[in-house]
Amino acid sequence: MTKHPDPIQTMLVAARRTQILDAAITVFSEKGFHRATIKEIARVAGIADGTIYTYFASKDEVLLAVLDRLNETTERRQQFVLGDEQDLKAFFRAYLQQRMALLWPNAEVFRAVLPELLVNGELRRQYYEQVLAPTIAVGEQFFQAQNEQLQINIPLTVRAIAGTLLGLLLLQLLGDEVLAGQWEALPDVLTALFFDKVV
Repeated sequence: MTKHPDPIQTMLVAARRTQILDAAITVFSEKGFHRATIKEIARVAGIADGTIYTYFASKDEVLLAVLDRLNETTERRQQFVLGDEQDLKAFFRAYLQQRMALLWPNAEVFRAVLPELLVNGELRRQYYEQVLAPTIAVGEQFFQAQNEQLQINIPLTVRAIAGTLLGLLLLQLLGDEVLAGQWEALPDVLTALFFDKVV
């Protein structure tokens, strides 16, 4: 007989992980990744230090989980399924609006953790394999399904879109006032660039 997980226990585990990740976002944003400690994350979460290790093996694993959550890796496939139900251009604009509404308010997390991702080769590899690569694969599958309409280099297009968003986020982190004041308009600008070729 197959044992099914207890739904209440599953909800409790998810709630505790969310509590820890919320605390980690706060601590990483305030202190940066290197100065942040598991003890400080636990204090902000209102739990014992050891409790974190029930859910995450290390601070690196907490960081990967934070980035995975901000990336919405597990939700991404469903987000792209919605794109099959509407005009590609309208979907692209809505998708960018949704992604930017999540990423831009959390920009300080990226400021805190980006240096670590750039210098820590193992963490960078794990981030790429566990967070970015699955997302890129979903994007490529989505565009392949649309390929009758599009004559594009799908792998490069998906990476160009991701790189554009990351580059704009980095530009804002560097203090660009135009981006800081008008980031809500970016989905329309990017949609025009990608679809209308206004340049």
